[in-house]
Parts: sequence; C-alpha cells; structure tokens
Amino acid sequence: MIRKARIPDVPDISRLIEEFANKGEMLHRPRTDLYDNLRDFFVYEDSGSLQGVCALHICWEDMGEVKSLAVKSEFAGRGIGRRLVQACVDEAKEMALPGLFALTYQPGFFEKMDFKVIDKGILPHKVWGECVKCFKFPDCDEVAVMREI
Repeated sequence: MIRKARIPDVPDISRLIEEFANKGEMLHRPRTDLYDNLRDFFVYEDSGSLQGVCALHICWEDMGEVKSLAVKSEFAGRGIGRRLVQACVDEAKEMALPGLFALTYQPGFFEKMDFKVIDKGILPHKVWGECVKCFKFPDCDEVAVMREI
C-alpha cells in the first residue's frame, strides 16, 4: 500500500535512505530534514513493514523534484519504485505542477516512466541547494531527467 508518510515512519525512512547513502547512491538526509519535509514523502508499506520511500519536493511554480527514491533491496524488482514515482506524478497532476525532474543513477528506470534525459545545466540554480552538501559537488555524476505533466 502506498500512503503519505507519518511521523512514526521517520526512523524507518531514515534507515532506508542511509542504506543507499552509505553506498554513495543518494545523499544522506539528517532526521531533522526528514521531519521538516515529511509531507513530501510517500511510503510503500506491506504488512506493517516499510519497504520503500519516495518524495515529491516542490521547487518552484513550474517544477518539482522526485527525490529520495529507495526500495529495500530484498523487495527490488517488484514494481514498488514505479508505484512510488507514480504517486509523485499523480500528486503533481493534482497540484497542477507542469513538470518534474530527478537526479539519478538509474535514468533507464525513469525513462520507462516518460522522463527524458536532459542536460543538468538547464535546471535552475535553486535546485542545487542540496547538491552543495554532497561530497561529489561540483563534479556530480548523476543524470538529470525531466517529465512534463
């Protein structure tokens, strides 16, 4: 079941994100950041167990970011990530948000969901706020993808 995240989910969300961050596959996110942005998050839960997470963060009047997509490795390949991203797309539609982007190491996954690979340079500077905290900045090796809604 996909639902909006709740306060008791934060420790599980944090553990899942840290698992991927420790492998260099996404940014670390302090718990204070998770609480501050909890309303951005969707979770996938099955039998009381949180198995995946994804967030839709509004960046500006015409753009949102799909971020922090993570699915427990033992549940990979079951469509959970796709369903989480679709929840973000659906919410963007409800909000009349014209476009979404993501920075990813898995562009093929997003391309299957109608995102197109783009040059990171066309993204507004506002979206790079978190990037300056990354140890890879300014030599980011993630791929930017975008989708019109």
